[in-house]
Amino acid sequence: MDLGVLRRWWPVAAVTLLLAGTALAAGHSTIGASRIPPAADNIPYVPEYPTAEPAPSIPVEPRDVGEPTSGGIPQWILTAALVVLGLAMLVALAYAIWTVVGGVLRRTTRALPTKRTRRTAEGTAREVVAALDAGLEELDDRSTDPRTAVIACWVRLEEAAEEAGVPRLAEDTSTDLVSRLLRGDPAAGVPAIASADVLDGFAHVYREARYATHTVDERMRDQARAALRRLRGELTSLAGAGEEPR
Repeated sequence: MDLGVLRRWWPVAAVTLLLAGTALAAGHSTIGASRIPPAADNIPYVPEYPTAEPAPSIPVEPRDVGEPTSGGIPQWILTAALVVLGLAMLVALAYAIWTVVGGVLRRTTRALPTKRTRRTAEGTAREVVAALDAGLEELDDRSTDPRTAVIACWVRLEEAAEEAGVPRLAEDTSTDLVSRLLRGDPAAGVPAIASADVLDGFAHVYREARYATHTVDERMRDQARAALRRLRGELTSLAGAGEEPR
């Protein structure tokens, strides 16, 4: 049985069993007391004398026996127990209905197809060029650490890929996301904007900056800058093609 179903229904079953046990115990229990008759030896002897007058008749008033009982339990206790049991059953039924309806709505929502907005190659290229410009500006700043600047520039490209709608897959390597941004992802509606091999130079520098233990020097900064400028040059013509003349 599915563990999710057990987690969903065990409170209802527990409340129902508890209330049923309480009602059963209340129906079979008896509360009462018996009177102990006085001992015969303690009754005083009263002699009877004959009399001509009849004994006066004393009317006996009816005793207030109170509310009827069932098995020694006052009726109001049984009524209250039935009311509590009925309310608990209503709560359990409402919870069950809410759980079923919520599950149906979640399945229906997941089943609805998501409408993807088809992106143009020109618009995507402009977004990537903006990310490249920010990365080149950071690489040009000699006061920043070369390793940090290279990694930050690649992270901007990954953010641009996610903004463009390129999905990140579980089996992706460190460079697959950005590579799919350049060569396009038809399943995600992302068009191709450049050849993937134009990124090879910068991808090599990025992997070395991320995983290498040796020092990333200024030479690698220059290699990253040159690779990004080649990629920007390939994208600039495509990005400018979609711009309307002013």
